[in-house]
Amino acid sequence: MIKPIDEMLRLWAEEMHSPGVAGGGYAGGNLLALMIANKGEMIRGTRGSRVLLDRVAELDLIVNGLPEQQKQVVTEHYLNRDSAAEQKYRHCRCSRNTFYLRLHVAHQSIQARLLRRVA
Repeated sequence: MIKPIDEMLRLWAEEMHSPGVAGGGYAGGNLLALMIANKGEMIRGTRGSRVLLDRVAELDLIVNGLPEQQKQVVTEHYLNRDSAAEQKYRHCRCSRNTFYLRLHVAHQSIQARLLRRVA
């Protein structure tokens, strides 16, 4: 795992997909649905600055653009907090080692896409 990407994904999961955050979880992490749910008014999280919100939204677009296997392990690892590790591996139809290899490759892909956007 790439630690800075891991921290960003944890924040992404917390800000975009946690119940009770900026829309009561109604939007399910979709920024457009969040705007509709709040009648066009953007309600930021308690820690959120505009830069933070923009970064989280950018990360959401990147995660949704990952290849399916990478997207699946990212969502299982960061969003499915209630499942045991073995359930996550089974849901992704892979072994523990393959799960973490895919997660690492997803981290690399996210890092590369973020660097391309900065350049």
